[in-house]
Amino acid sequence: MTRIRRGLAMVWLLALCLLPVSGCAADGAGIRPADRPPGIAVASAHTLATQAGIDTLHAGGNAFDAAIAVSATLSVVEPISSGLGGGGFFLLHDAASGRDVFVDARETAPAAATPARYLDADGAFDRDRAENGPWAAGIPGLPAAFVHLAERYGALPLAQSLAPAIRAARDGFPAYERMVRGYERRREVMERYPGTREVFLASGRPLQVGDTFRQPDLARTLERLAAEGFDGFYRGETGRLLLAGVHAEGGEWTADELAGYRVVEREPIRFGYRGWEIVTAPPPSSGGVALAQMLQILAPWELDTLEPAMRAHLTIESMRRAFRDRTFYLGDPDFVEIPLRTLTSRDYAAGLRATIHPSRATPSDLLSGEPTPLEDEETTHFSIIDEQGNRVAGTQTVNLLYGSGLIPPGTGVLLNNEMDDFALKPGTPNAFGVMGFDANAPAPGKRMLSSMTPTFMVSPERVAVLGTPGGSRIITMVLLGILGYDAGLDAQAVAALPRFHHQWMPDVVSAERGMFDAGTAERLEAMGHALNLPPDDAADGRGSSHVWGNLQTVMWNRADGTLEGGSDPRNDVGAAVVDSNVPR
Repeated sequence: MTRIRRGLAMVWLLALCLLPVSGCAADGAGIRPADRPPGIAVASAHTLATQAGIDTLHAGGNAFDAAIAVSATLSVVEPISSGLGGGGFFLLHDAASGRDVFVDARETAPAAATPARYLDADGAFDRDRAENGPWAAGIPGLPAAFVHLAERYGALPLAQSLAPAIRAARDGFPAYERMVRGYERRREVMERYPGTREVFLASGRPLQVGDTFRQPDLARTLERLAAEGFDGFYRGETGRLLLAGVHAEGGEWTADELAGYRVVEREPIRFGYRGWEIVTAPPPSSGGVALAQMLQILAPWELDTLEPAMRAHLTIESMRRAFRDRTFYLGDPDFVEIPLRTLTSRDYAAGLRATIHPSRATPSDLLSGEPTPLEDEETTHFSIIDEQGNRVAGTQTVNLLYGSGLIPPGTGVLLNNEMDDFALKPGTPNAFGVMGFDANAPAPGKRMLSSMTPTFMVSPERVAVLGTPGGSRIITMVLLGILGYDAGLDAQAVAALPRFHHQWMPDVVSAERGMFDAGTAERLEAMGHALNLPPDDAADGRGSSHVWGNLQTVMWNRADGTLEGGSDPRNDVGAAVVDSNVPR
């Protein structure tokens, strides 16, 4: 039978800090797969994308074909979050070989995009150029990832896996509230560009909820990709149209760097945590390194024996230290030397742990005093397990809401604004309030640092696949999801967990509504933590967004032979589907 769980209502659970944590066990080395899963499970941020994955699996595809179908469909139905003009990370597990691989389809910097191009006449940082229009966009990586996955890992032709996305673009789908709200927030930028106006003002007015949103140019772009593979996007008619649109707005992409884009396969980061093997994203993601630090800092504590404020305090302090190292050490490993072994080692985590005061917050240096910028709708994630035991965690993005706002005419491709994820001016925070220095400075062909953190959790009893959007908060949401699974929660409960976040700078703890009760908040403030709570949780009206993120997860319980899916209830168009009626 098929079970669909939709995010139709917020399920507020006990804060993660209040949950018991299972007792310590040996690290997850030497874990061996059990029997095959009893069916298939797909969770994504849109029902059409989830169904595309299920249909592809029923048509004889594997999890990697389904990943193409889900990712491409999300690129059509979630232009607010991702698209062919962006990039992503795909964490794969091949059941036949037992191999895990990280497919890096992150965007790359055009040669012309030097730091000087992002300064105004007075030498000040030009945020508009960094976030909007052609100079904000890196060379897209997502189309190349589809070709790579199909050629190396898939069982179906690329055209078959892309067919659901082509239909969605050609026939349209109902516009939903998140899309409409996001357009209103970005309307001034998007309506600067003729190609974008042609798509989003096709009816002569902005989209309204329930309107059928059709993208015929995007359908044709997908058809060329399906028919011609890599050259169907990076060369030929689509390549020509992309270059013409960028140049018309003053950008300086070249045909050689567009055609020269390449997907990179990397070895995932893996480490043990309380009986789990965690397999996660390596640089240019910062997420895996941060997870290794945070979880290994926390591992020795029996968190279930501590009162709630102390549990939160220790978790916050682990976040603070991981984000400090993110700022100074991490970047594209093909361009900078990263002390990866040190940063992810138990000994290093033990040293960081020793600096945590048991009852006092550690002040962060160079306080900015600004609240953490929000990101609710940008980026998207999907999780897949197939009946063979293959699995995919995929996270993809165009960065901010609707990316750069620029659609080169005739393509339907909304370009990313990932250049803002570089340290374009050293020490200057980006749109998410995180900053960097030389390790993350732009260079021709270099990949900007990311927070996207697709992750596997593997134990003898359970296998979980999870990830989320959320800007810099992605990392801490995945952390809390891991702790939730370790505490014994099911997939839907993990997707619904309330969340909190600290990123070293600014020195403030942000939290969703209902995360901390009044007593816990008072204890944390007494320890020296500055809290940024939603307005109805804070007497003085301080506040951040009441919700954030859009976690999508699936879990195979090997002990009892069941599958589960969890789709974040904060998102009213997402779906997790578990289906046992799969041909064997």
